Amino acid sequence: MAAAPGVSYAKDKASPTPTPPAAMSTVGGALLGSSGTKVSLQAGAPALPKKITSRSWIVADAESGEVLAANNAHWKQPPASTLKMLFADTVLPKLSRTETHKVVPSDLNGMGEGSSLVGIKENLTYTVHDLWLGVFLRSGNDAVHVLSAMNGGVDKTVVEMQARAQDLQADDTHVVSPDGYDMPGQVSSAYDLTLFARAGLQNADFREYCSTVSAKFPGDYKKTKAGKKVRDTFAIQNTDRLLSGDVNSGLSAYQGLAGVKNGYTSNAGNTFTGVAQRGGRTLLVTVMHPAAGGDLGYKEAASLLDWGFAASGKVTPVGTLVPPKSALASASPNASASGTGTAHGGSPAGASAASASSSAGGAWTALGIAGGSVVVVGGVAFLVRRRWPLPK
Repeated sequence: MAAAPGVSYAKDKASPTPTPPAAMSTVGGALLGSSGTKVSLQAGAPALPKKITSRSWIVADAESGEVLAANNAHWKQPPASTLKMLFADTVLPKLSRTETHKVVPSDLNGMGEGSSLVGIKENLTYTVHDLWLGVFLRSGNDAVHVLSAMNGGVDKTVVEMQARAQDLQADDTHVVSPDGYDMPGQVSSAYDLTLFARAGLQNADFREYCSTVSAKFPGDYKKTKAGKKVRDTFAIQNTDRLLSGDVNSGLSAYQGLAGVKNGYTSNAGNTFTGVAQRGGRTLLVTVMHPAAGGDLGYKEAASLLDWGFAASGKVTPVGTLVPPKSALASASPNASASGTGTAHGGSPAGASAASASSSAGGAWTALGIAGGSVVVVGGVAFLVRRRWPLPK
């Protein structure tokens, strides 16, 4: 395939085995459908960070949807707990945060060995709010299974998640387990995970949960000295080290970060999707399967975000984050799911056309991360604004 002017095809720095397929999905633009790094630097643009070992990654403008740079963006790989973003996209809007549920033994059936847990106990009652804190802060598979039970069961939830992925045009994703646990055939991609984050961040509750650093979680009941039963609580902290920081590893909280989700399994390695805002610009980053080390994915995500902010206005987009089919259909009575085919175009012009049609057709680009609220993370206060354009 002929290279477009100004687009560099850097050699894939990821582990040579396994290797990405030569041809992948072209959702978001044809350049994203071939292997290797895609970036189009203009005059004065900084070079991409060196020594990025993640097998696939993507940096995108969360508001416009422009993909600033990517590497093997559509490579299908195990997603680990980052798949919980799709779970939240699907289930969170269906349940009131004040709804309560008493856990029965069957709610916790089917969890994989070694699953991450928040500490839910049978025969105790939890609010939906409690359970989502367990999902986002502790990546609790037990919380996912209880919420799935409230949603009609794991099988029903998986079907709904797959349908949601199809609406988001996340064609690389195949859902087998709602919690992201390693299962045969369960895959996603850096591109799809970024779509899930962008979709979830439209929801105020999603934004709240994914940006929460620490919280109190309900425990068991205990008796006071007066003989009265009261419910105990215990502290939980977000396992996202770019959000909370990690003193032991010397990893600081990333300035301006507001979530979204991290994950790890033996097959997936470390996966991470994050959203950060600086100087009025908001970026999304996803990295999948860095070479090794629990902190390497975080460090590579941080360096890609640094590059993205520094390269603002100095790169030509190599693709776009497509809007959901349902958003296009609702924006224009004449629009159809096939109308998003411009996002599958054969050149950067195709990607630009997709972005333009998204804007003209009702432009599902409003992230609206928390209006006027100040969140303190790692001692750094940052403003996350609800100021993005809503669909016309």
